[in-house]
Amino acid sequence: MDSATSRLWLMRGLYLFLALTVMFFHLLPLNTQPGRLPFPDFLICLTFAWVLRRPEYVPTLSIAAVMLMADLLLQRPPGLLAASVVIGSAYLRSAGPGMRDVGFVGEWTTVGVVIAAIFTFNRTVLALLSVSQASIGPVFVQVVFTVLAYPLVVAFSQTIFGVRRPSAVDVATVGTRS
Repeated sequence: MDSATSRLWLMRGLYLFLALTVMFFHLLPLNTQPGRLPFPDFLICLTFAWVLRRPEYVPTLSIAAVMLMADLLLQRPPGLLAASVVIGSAYLRSAGPGMRDVGFVGEWTTVGVVIAAIFTFNRTVLALLSVSQASIGPVFVQVVFTVLAYPLVVAFSQTIFGVRRPSAVDVATVGTRS
């Protein structure tokens, strides 16, 4: 097996490991007192950061499986947020090549809009189905914290794991993604 193929599968496994680690820490009872601020959704940030930098590391089936597992473990309606994140990541995957020219602020803005749309869609569907849900305040705070956490996840992914956008030389040598 060549090194590019083994790196691809290593990074796909690393994404799954990081996603499971995020879910594990989310399930830990670190603070059991009521009234704490909502936690940012690092799983969405991780998924979107990797989709925009190296989409071949996070296939759609992996995103769907991870997000569905998160829905089940975190006792959310199964499949609703998972489907929303898969649709959002598909949009970002298609918009990713054009985002190389807009810089990080443009990317961050786009991701912020997608995250807000996901949470709004999730909340609207739950309201239409008359499912009880948290008040709008904590959900809004979670959206803001998730958007603010995105640059931290990007920096962490780039510095620790080397998940960067391919350079023009890499694209010319490797060709298009498979």
